[in-house]
Amino acid sequence: MVDFFHEANELFEYTRSMRRDFHRHPELGYHEFRTAGIVARELTSLGMEVTTGVGKTGVVGLLEGSKPGPTLLIRFDMDALPIVEETGAEYASENTGVMHACGHDAHTSIGLTVARLLNTHKEDINGRVKFMFQPAEEGLGGAEGMIKDGILENPRPDYALSLHVWNNKPLGWLGISKGYIMAAAEEFYVVIKGKGGHGAIPNLAVDPVVASAQIISALQSVVSRNVPPVETAVLSVTAIHGGDAFNVIPPQVEFRGTIRTFKPEVRAVVLERFQQINQGIAASLGCQAEIQLIPSTPALFNADAVTEKVQQIARLAPGVQIDTTFSTMGSEDMAFVMDRIPGCYFMVGSANQETGKNAPHHHPKFDIDEASLPIAAGLMASSAVNILNNGI
Repeated sequence: MVDFFHEANELFEYTRSMRRDFHRHPELGYHEFRTAGIVARELTSLGMEVTTGVGKTGVVGLLEGSKPGPTLLIRFDMDALPIVEETGAEYASENTGVMHACGHDAHTSIGLTVARLLNTHKEDINGRVKFMFQPAEEGLGGAEGMIKDGILENPRPDYALSLHVWNNKPLGWLGISKGYIMAAAEEFYVVIKGKGGHGAIPNLAVDPVVASAQIISALQSVVSRNVPPVETAVLSVTAIHGGDAFNVIPPQVEFRGTIRTFKPEVRAVVLERFQQINQGIAASLGCQAEIQLIPSTPALFNADAVTEKVQQIARLAPGVQIDTTFSTMGSEDMAFVMDRIPGCYFMVGSANQETGKNAPHHHPKFDIDEASLPIAAGLMASSAVNILNNGI
């Protein structure tokens, strides 16, 4: 088998230069015009069939192997975040207020490197590889947009792979787990309506502040008392607002937050109890609860057989540590693809504490150890060929 890890190291200068270029010129979701243009140019130069404007600013490339076989989709996200960069790097963002603070610049450059690696050996590939360069992963529905525009058709993928550089773990760590690895996410927005009044005469008001306080406190019992101890969930109230004066009871209080779950049956319990607690406590104190639940993504599930193929290859990678128990309550819209196509989503450790490149994702000082780039590209390319040529 081709040593893609070695070949990825030989392409390191290319990968790093692309990553730094994307980092200097970050673009928000659905505005990745420059990034998408470079991706399309690079894929076209390899002789691929390239389609642009998929899901608004997404790019699709199709690499045909020399022999019949399955279709494998591999996905890389391209968008940045509305954050002012504070890294001080010589390749820091030149777009004020926009930053690649999650690692999608790395993902895009890894994807282009994988395209080069696989194109070099396309005569040895069975089937085809469908490259999915996705916009708007950061909560804007980019995966759903590309699905709507036909990314999962003509040809329909049989399997899927994706990855994420992961600054919560050090360089050399790989997270490749079966089952649920990222959570389903809901956003909630609640308005508790009462009756405003003077703070010195509370008996003439219906106080939504008191009701909200009791509701928020009671919501903390959902995970500890309604979710089985061997399961997991997160229910976090992250923002609250009510009133503007020290001596006025406001007519309403608003709060919002997020719910994270893995299993559908746990999600159902959490959402039911969330509704009951809000409505029940509000009513008992003379208030009304208006609840808005906004689903974001389903849980991301790694199929056993596909994941085993990636784990097989990872064991051949030099100097890595493989974690087969990894999971996180973070969410990822690749779940919309993997709800339909069996696949594996894996993590590549990218932090280096000694060089100070260990800030968390979505932080103004986020940066990665670029030695993670060839590890990621080598693992993705090797796993792709292993799946296509050796079957599941």
